Amino acid sequence: MRFIILIIGSYLLGSIPFGLLIAKAHGKDLRSIGSGNIGATNVSRALGRKWAYLCFGLDVLKGLLPMLATLSLTRPLSTQSPTERVVLLWLWLAVGCAAILGHIFPIYLRLKGGKGVATSFGVALGLWPYYTICASFAVAVWAVVVLIWRYVSLASIAASVTFPLVLILAIILTPGWDFVNLWPLLIAATAIPLMVIVRHRENIKRLIAGTESKISKDKTKTNQQQ
Repeated sequence: MRFIILIIGSYLLGSIPFGLLIAKAHGKDLRSIGSGNIGATNVSRALGRKWAYLCFGLDVLKGLLPMLATLSLTRPLSTQSPTERVVLLWLWLAVGCAAILGHIFPIYLRLKGGKGVATSFGVALGLWPYYTICASFAVAVWAVVVLIWRYVSLASIAASVTFPLVLILAIILTPGWDFVNLWPLLIAATAIPLMVIVRHRENIKRLIAGTESKISKDKTKTNQQQ
């Protein structure tokens, strides 16, 4: 019952459109500006980077807080049997995926939300240590791609691809980590980035066509967003 409540609460929290609310507080409708998306990059386009950072942080918390709440209600994996570990991992992932789905398909906006990058990052940070380590590498890749090519969408796609690859490598190299116990994490680590990439399909078309806008050093002016 506690996990059911956590899953429902996670979805409702994930559904809160912080970007839209921030823009509305400034008298603007984010859905009629730029790409029309409710993510941080479009907030930057509408209000500037300061408010975009706030939006990004709040969207990250939508994924992180439910994971921390779940961790606080469970015993460490090391104290549980292999079967219990698998079950617990699925429950963790259910809570995290609920937050991501809430952001992408928010009940408050008729299921028309963002792309889930920031909220997915929050979920990854909260699933220590497995996803947290992968998220750190993914963020590094994201930063490098943005610095070199200045495409936020390309950076998000590259980070999404990096995430499951790092997890596979970590399972192979880290003592005590094995595919038998961690296979639910591997499935989710593939499915969630795939969903993020699918949400970037219009950006992918523009990247291929060479019409995707870049971010400048001083001002965000992209058609892609997180």
